[in-house]
This record gives sequence, structure tokens and C-alpha cells, in this order.
Amino acid sequence: MTHKTQVIVNPESNKGRTRRLWREIKSALRSFLKEFRYEFTERPSHATDMARDAIKSGSDLIIGVGGDGTMNEIANGFFESGQVINPDSTLGIIPSGTGCDFTKSLNLPPDLKSALKVIAASGRKQIDVGRAVFTSSSGRVEQRFFLNVADFGFGGEVVREVNRKRLERRASSYFRCLYTTALRYKNKRLKLKMDGRELPDGEYLIGAVANGRIFGKGMRISPQAQLDDGLLDFVLVRGMKVVEFLLHSWRIYLGTHLSHPKIDLYRSRVVEAAPENSDEEVAIEIDGEQVGRLPAVFEVVPLALSVKG
Repeated sequence: MTHKTQVIVNPESNKGRTRRLWREIKSALRSFLKEFRYEFTERPSHATDMARDAIKSGSDLIIGVGGDGTMNEIANGFFESGQVINPDSTLGIIPSGTGCDFTKSLNLPPDLKSALKVIAASGRKQIDVGRAVFTSSSGRVEQRFFLNVADFGFGGEVVREVNRKRLERRASSYFRCLYTTALRYKNKRLKLKMDGRELPDGEYLIGAVANGRIFGKGMRISPQAQLDDGLLDFVLVRGMKVVEFLLHSWRIYLGTHLSHPKIDLYRSRVVEAAPENSDEEVAIEIDGEQVGRLPAVFEVVPLALSVKG
């Protein structure tokens, strides 16, 4: 029997609180939805496989329970060989993670019952997604879709540090990793293109390719970004030392940083980035997960995904 609604739960999200709260979440789901099937993720990328299998089996609503990384994995399961499997399949989101920045761009409520009301309502919207083709940690060329923000340079290194501490099972906040990374990080010399046009070579601290407005636990990296305009917002921090950036980081939380003379905003369909020195490693993070390094190409896929909201 095909279940039209598949719920994919990351029990380790929100530092394991999702597992402890699952009984309450399941009860709330039953009060809003007549019938659904649910599964727990057990490994990295498991949510992608689950979503893809469910859509191929006829599910038309995939509900994710977790944070930004979980939603990224699920969204990637809507695609196969770079193409949408079923344009009528829709993503529903129950925020339950340490990072739920993407839901802010969707203007989704953070609490459980309000999120379920949005899912139970009939309305859905089409949004753009980003596609990144990059060099994986193993040196292979890989492709991954992103909902929110892909970012290279300093931000990629911060997330690498977060993941390293997680693997070592050491408690460490995003902000602590941000400051420890800042102590050793140096700007990278990059070659950049935007819709085929070369940007000036130089030293850059951060390159953020944004579909959504907010990342990094509340930073309003591109406060005017739209999820359905067919463009990516490209925010570049150039020639700025890390200490100087940290002194101005409060402006990013307010969304007032774009007036700084060393920060530029562009809008484009395609962004290409590579290190000037091919031996230099420049880390990439996508929707809060460190996935590899430059060179990379980022492009918008207009109105490729249906979401509840």
C-alpha cells in the first residue's frame, strides 16, 4: 500500500532532542494528518535515499523533521540525475534542529503546531534551488542541490571545525568554532566569474551564494534574497582581515553589513569560483554541512521545488 505522506525524521537533530520529543511530534502529526508513514534516518545521506524512494513509490508529500542539514538531504531526494522526479511532490517542514535558518526565509513558524497547520493547509509554493558542482573531500567532482546558502572560504572552515568537534564527540558551539577558526584563518586569492563575467582577482574572506536570506545561526547574509526570483545573491567579503570581520559581525545579524566598503552584493544565475593557486584548499559548506572544496560552479534552478508554506 502506497502512503501518500512520508515523514522522514532525523532523531539526532537538535542535539538528540528530536528523538526524545518524537512521541509528542507523532501525536501532533496524527491530529493534523489522517495517514502517514514515518522512518528514522540512520546515517549521512539516508534522508536523500528515503525521500527518493518514497517519491518513486508514489508519495506526494514528504515531511522532514530536523534542521537545515536534514532538509537539504531530503530536498536532494526530490531529484535524480539532476532532474526533478515528480513535479507534484511537495516538501513539508517541521523545524527541529540546532539550525533552522531556511525556515525563516520561508516565513514558517518555529513551533510544532503552527508548522503542522501550514503543512495541513492546501497551499504550496514553488521555489528556486541552487545546484553546486564541486570537488569532494576525496577529490571527485560531485553535484548537490541546496535550499538556502552555499558558502566558501572562512564559513566553510568554520563548519569543518564544527564537524570535527562533532566527530570527536566534543561539545562545541558554532560561535566557539567561529572564533577558534578566526585565530588561524587567512584570506584566499580567488578567481571568480559571475554569469561568465570575470570579477577582479584578489584576496577574499567569504563568498556566500544565497538562495535564502539567513544562515550561520541567524546571520542575515543577504537580507533581500528571494526564493522565487530565478537568481542567486552573491555576497563577497574582500580584503578584510578576520578580526575586522568579527568586529563587524553584529552588522550581519542586523542585515546592515552590505553598506560596508569591503562587502559587495551581486545577483546572478551562475557563479564560478576557483583558487588562484590550484594547490590551495578553499572549503565549501552547503546548508550547514562541509562538503568539499573549490573549484566549484553554483547555479540557480528556477522554481524547481514545491514546498508547503
